[in-house]
Amino acid sequence: MTRILIRVDSAVSDDALETFPHLTLSTQRATTTLIGDLADDELQGVLDLLSSLGVDVIEIVTIPE
Repeated sequence: MTRILIRVDSAVSDDALETFPHLTLSTQRATTTLIGDLADDELQGVLDLLSSLGVDVIEIVTIPE
């Protein structure tokens, strides 16, 4: 597993966030940051779901252990 930070350009609804129970969320001025440990296939699933919700990802960062 790799610790990942995903920043998107809008607030993510509570209903959508329930889809990612293993990620920690932080919202700041119409951006949302999701942080958690994800396997490569899980990362792609999260990115696909965000895209299907019309949420643009603006940053993905691998967090060193």
